[in-house]
Amino acid sequence: MFINDIDLGIVNWILKFADDTKILSKIFNKTSSNTLQEDLTKLVQWSHDWQMEFNIQKCKVMHIGHSNPGYKYLMDNQYLQEVSDEKDLGIIITNDLKSAAQVVEACKKANRALGMISRTIKYKSKSVLPSLVRPHLEYCTPVWSPHYVKDKHMLEKVQHRFTRMVPGIKELPYKDRLKQLGLCKLEERRNRADLLEMFKMLTGKSSPKYKSLFERSTLSATRGHSVKLVKHRCKLDLQKYFFCERVIDRWNQLSEDCVSCVTVNSFKGKIDIVRQKKMGFFEDHT
Repeated sequence: MFINDIDLGIVNWILKFADDTKILSKIFNKTSSNTLQEDLTKLVQWSHDWQMEFNIQKCKVMHIGHSNPGYKYLMDNQYLQEVSDEKDLGIIITNDLKSAAQVVEACKKANRALGMISRTIKYKSKSVLPSLVRPHLEYCTPVWSPHYVKDKHMLEKVQHRFTRMVPGIKELPYKDRLKQLGLCKLEERRNRADLLEMFKMLTGKSSPKYKSLFERSTLSATRGHSVKLVKHRCKLDLQKYFFCERVIDRWNQLSEDCVSCVTVNSFKGKIDIVRQKKMGFFEDHT
């Protein structure tokens, strides 16, 4: 309620969440930079009018893109600190938009949880992993799911380590340990999470609207389902492996029975059946 009118008069895109405010702009030249600076000046004036001063030391700017001119910006006559990475709602965002830093942080947290399990829990059942470890590895993965093999291996090593802790199966190969515990690879779970998020967006159960990221296919096809999406050509791997592109191929391969589900739980059940019938459906093939 206190900051609800903070965006009045702001030209650029502004995001508000609790007491955290972000303003975003595409910078092409000095003119677009001046427009962003004017918006920042308006924010400062708003803070003075309502006596809710910004802590300028905590206000930062991140320049994204190789061609970004990297202009400097002021708030209350103070230059904003320029950063190359920043944690936003638990996710580390970097100026190259790669997920390596988030992968390292997630693995650190998960390995600390495994260390605690190793020291304090005598009987290590398969239920321990989902409750104490996987949340660190799977939090918000549609946003940062890695595509580099080194990052995937780093995440998978955490589950390797856990499965070797379970008595009686330590000497088995990794795939056999997963089968014994009724688990699947983390890569499969990340791709499953992508499909779940896609379904939520399409059915209005998620706040982002699917039309902001996806385009429905208008081509009539004799095979597949009625909610196929358009796959775009991508020049950069960053775009090719971003959520709104990487999920399309797997989504388009689903059946009409899957995409026509009404509830999230029914959709989960349908895609789990798909995993059982189609070997490797949720695995990346690169």
